[in-house]
Amino acid sequence: MRASAPIVDGLFTWPADEPRLLGGRCNECGTITFPQQSGCPKCGAQSLDEHMLATRGRLWAWTTQEFPPPAPPFAGVSGRDFEPFGVGYVELPGELRVETRLTEHRADHLRIGMEMELVIVPFGTDDDGIERVTFAFRPVDEAGVVDGD
Repeated sequence: MRASAPIVDGLFTWPADEPRLLGGRCNECGTITFPQQSGCPKCGAQSLDEHMLATRGRLWAWTTQEFPPPAPPFAGVSGRDFEPFGVGYVELPGELRVETRLTEHRADHLRIGMEMELVIVPFGTDDDGIERVTFAFRPVDEAGVVDGD
């Protein structure tokens, strides 16, 4: 089995059977941020604690990336191997909206308000042969079954 690591340390728990996004919660006003920040964007306080975000939420808005973005800064697969992907905001109940990659990009499989679930997906392999992973959200159908299972 090849070693894997997050694309950026501190974005989510890894390795983990049930990964969670790592945000921050202000000790003064309770504002939740993602990713973690050194200060509160609402009240300016410098005292924030780590806060593990919910793993399910509702799709708030979305679009698709149908062509490879310019590289750099895009570090994903390009050229003939590029595959379209969804990008959106998932609203985590009582917390915030997370800008995220979606595992789905087909318009007939996405709708505003649908339930989504956090997953960890491959991003690419670095120069040392380590598979880099990132977070995404995938659709959950009305019966609570994750799309594709």
